[in-house]
Amino acid sequence: MLLSYKNISINYTDTGKGTAIVLLHGFLENQTMWNSFLPELTKKYRVITIDQLGHGETGCLGYIHTMEDMADAVHAVLQELRIRKVILVGHSMGGYVSLAFAELYPDMVKGIVLQNSTSRPDNDEKKKNRERAIKTLKKEHTNYVRLSISNLFSEENRDKFKEEIEALRTEALKTPVQGIIAALEGMKVRKDREVILHFAPYPILLVLGRKDLSLVYENHADQVEGTNVKLVTYPDGHMSHIEDRDDYLQQLLEFIKQC
Repeated sequence: MLLSYKNISINYTDTGKGTAIVLLHGFLENQTMWNSFLPELTKKYRVITIDQLGHGETGCLGYIHTMEDMADAVHAVLQELRIRKVILVGHSMGGYVSLAFAELYPDMVKGIVLQNSTSRPDNDEKKKNRERAIKTLKKEHTNYVRLSISNLFSEENRDKFKEEIEALRTEALKTPVQGIIAALEGMKVRKDREVILHFAPYPILLVLGRKDLSLVYENHADQVEGTNVKLVTYPDGHMSHIEDRDDYLQQLLEFIKQC
C-alpha cells in the first residue's frame, strides 16, 4: 500500500488482526527483510511493515533523514490506519527510529524490541566511519553496498548464508544513493536515548550479537544495567533474524505476549 506524505509515497503493508506490531527494517534493507517472520506473526497479530524514508519503495524527503523524520513517517502510516498503540520491533537503524518514535509519541508505545541496535549515539570513531562511507558511496556505490552486506554477518556465517547474502545485496542495491546518504547523515546526528531504557513504562527487549561488527558487543551490552530491559545475546553477527532466526522468533513471540 502507498501513503502520500509530504510529496512522496510511503510504501507499507498491513496484515492480520489483533495487537498491532510495527516492524522497522535497518539501513540498506527494506520491509522484505521481515518476510520469513510474517506467516508466524500474522497468525495472532496485526503486523505493519514500512519501507523507511529513502529505502525500498518509499521516496526521499531530503539530503538528511533524521531518526525523528523517519519516526514521523511511521506515525503518519499509523494515523492513516487509525492505530493508537503499537509494539515496535526495529532492526539496527529501525531500533533508532523506534526510540525516536517512543520519545515523540510515548503514549502510543506498548513495547519495543531493539534488534542488533542501541540506545546510544555514534561515538567519534563511528561518525568518522559514516563520513568515510559517504565519500566512498559517491564513487563506488555498488562495491560499498556489496561489502557492507557481507560485513553484517559473522565471518563463519558468510558461506552458510551465501544465498541470503546475495538476496540482501540485490535488495540493497535498489536503495538510491541519496537515500543511503540521507540515512547515514541521520544516524550520525542521532540523540542519546538511553534514558528511555531506564524509565519506559513498557517492556523493552535488547538483542545483540557477540560477533557484530556494526555494534561492538562490549560497547552496548552494559546499557541494560540498572534497567528492566531484557538482554538476549547470540553468538553471531548483526543479522539475528537470519543467523539465529528460530530462537529469535520464539523470543520475539514470548516478548509480545508480555506487552
